[in-house]
Amino acid sequence: MLASILVIIVIHSILKNLSEGLENKGIAQVTYYVQYILIVTLIMTNFVQILDIVKESIQNLVGFMNSLIPIMITLMITTGSIVSANLIQPILLFLITFIGNFITGVIIPLVLISTALGIISNISDRIQVDRLSKFFKTSVVWILGVVLTIFVGVVSIEGTLSSSVDGITAKTAKAAVSSFIPVVGKILGDAVDTVIGCSSILKNATGIVGIIILLGIAIGPIIKLIILMALYYLGAALCQPIADEKVIKLLEQIGDTFKTLLAILCSVSVMFIIGTTLVIKISNSGMMYR
Repeated sequence: MLASILVIIVIHSILKNLSEGLENKGIAQVTYYVQYILIVTLIMTNFVQILDIVKESIQNLVGFMNSLIPIMITLMITTGSIVSANLIQPILLFLITFIGNFITGVIIPLVLISTALGIISNISDRIQVDRLSKFFKTSVVWILGVVLTIFVGVVSIEGTLSSSVDGITAKTAKAAVSSFIPVVGKILGDAVDTVIGCSSILKNATGIVGIIILLGIAIGPIIKLIILMALYYLGAALCQPIADEKVIKLLEQIGDTFKTLLAILCSVSVMFIIGTTLVIKISNSGMMYR
């Protein structure tokens, strides 16, 4: 695709020089619009494909988290973190589903609008909406930051409060079993501790495997976005000596758009990895209180 864009730009520069030699501004204007339309067509074909990949990756991440969280919550219950499990599971599942739908339904359309405005702004000097395009891109970055902060903050606060309650409750229950059940009370209390310890190891292992799978889901699209972003910036640099300034600006704006999509995918991945890590930490904190 980049090679095709370079060929179109070279052909346009030749035709532009010929038309300027003939002093025919009409032909130069027509060749510019033809060039611009061809380049935009190629870019948008590539952009739509990448957008589908980003949406599919986010949906896969959300789907995997919706499968992983119930498993980890079940293992949390076996470690005695009953209060934490009852509080965190509905909050986590709600936040994960909400964030996935919010990104695909609101943030990605904002990126589309920003890209469309950037393309329109470079068609002619008469239509200038590049500042509005930058505003939408900046808004996307700020919204992502706010969503990430809310997600981490809510899960951390709920987990900190509930893990202390779990620790105290479990300690009290063990003391009651050891004291009030004659003969075998202490043995039962020690056996419960052993089971809880084994469940904690299993839960931690499940969480680590979950984090690895999350990275595996996201790493392919992230690498593609990094490569495409670099290629668009490289294309803009290579074409600068021969291409029209608006075409260079267009390629740079598309590179910025891929950078924004990269930020979206990285933010979702980091958010879910942090969420998984917090679930592990909350359960381990309950054991520490015991």
